[in-house]
Amino acid sequence: MAHDYLPRLADDLLRDRLSYAGAVLIRGAKWCGKTRTAEQQAASALYLQDPDSRASNLMLAETKPSVLLRGAHPRLIDEWQDAPQLWDAARFDIDRAGGHGLYIFTGSATPGKRPAHSGAGRFSFLTMYPMSLYESGESTGEVSLVDLFGSPDEIFGLSTGDVETIAQQVCRGGWPEAVAAGAGPTTSIPHDYLAAVAEQDISEIDGIRRSSRDAMLIMRAFARCVGTMSDMKSVRQSITQRKEELGRTTFNDYVSSLRRLYVFDDLEAWRPSLQARTRVSATPTRHFVDPSLAAAALGATSDMLLADMPTLGLLFESLCVRDLRAYLSTIRGELYHYHDMTGLEADAIAVSPDGSWGAFEMKINPNATDAAAASLKKLANKVDESVGRMAFLAVITTSGYAYRRDDGVYVIPISCLAP
Repeated sequence: MAHDYLPRLADDLLRDRLSYAGAVLIRGAKWCGKTRTAEQQAASALYLQDPDSRASNLMLAETKPSVLLRGAHPRLIDEWQDAPQLWDAARFDIDRAGGHGLYIFTGSATPGKRPAHSGAGRFSFLTMYPMSLYESGESTGEVSLVDLFGSPDEIFGLSTGDVETIAQQVCRGGWPEAVAAGAGPTTSIPHDYLAAVAEQDISEIDGIRRSSRDAMLIMRAFARCVGTMSDMKSVRQSITQRKEELGRTTFNDYVSSLRRLYVFDDLEAWRPSLQARTRVSATPTRHFVDPSLAAAALGATSDMLLADMPTLGLLFESLCVRDLRAYLSTIRGELYHYHDMTGLEADAIAVSPDGSWGAFEMKINPNATDAAAASLKKLANKVDESVGRMAFLAVITTSGYAYRRDDGVYVIPISCLAP
């Protein structure tokens, strides 16, 4: 029996984009809820991975794709990457028929064969993430990320969570099925996800047979680097150092495929103009699309993470990055990280469409708040004002109160944050 639908941040975003675009592409990791979200607003649907009709649908896509587009609008084309011809067919139909809200495409992978046309001017692109704590009902929502760009004089919130709760949320992840299941053995879902990627998806993405063993080796190597700026050479060396052979060409091919499957979701570096002449790193911070995948790749349970606080701290950072990305998507904002050659860093930099920005440090240790706030203030003094207005500085914690410190830095438990 299917679980009741859990409202998503993407609901309003999809509704808005259907009001002006001919089609909307919802892209993101599988199992994150794209199809269920699309179904709430679709009037008809084509499921390309339905085994009963898959062969005939793929044949029609090759011979007469317009037949598959027949149906009430908005028509959902689920997992469109299996028949990329439908993209060009939909684009042609949008040009011919005119109007908006005709199609909703969903995709869990970037297709190997690109459509002839980009869809510019006809398609709107919506990236969907696994559920944030706000969407799963585990954040009070008392502090709005969007409101922080207005530099409020005061904020307030109270989280009743703790570090044990965080460890459980990291291992469970933001997968709707796991969230809906509530208490129980929901941590098996991230393990099943990795197995499906390694044994099936990584080969099906382009029809090239790949080793499930090598795919798991690479995902475990990335898991050991979550929250760090490890370069690709270091990630590969972490495999060979364990006496596992994996050539550079093979490694690069597998990493590229895993990115196309939205398994990895690195945080790119922010490179602003600085008042001081300091080199800024361009290396991304390594992240999975959901922290539970890293925990599963490491074979970590919540109890194991509680006994290994440094690793839990890195996975907590990854959880925060997931949620911040989801919240920023509601205003088309972007998320980055900052690190310069003096060692000054910020775990995340949120940038709004008007160019204003805010910096975050994530701290699982409540005693580290003062040092984190001082580091953020130092960063703020270093960035040239021509980059954009500095809107806020904030330390994200695991529990307690949300408030504004005397030095202007906000302290916010992740379970108080909302869009």
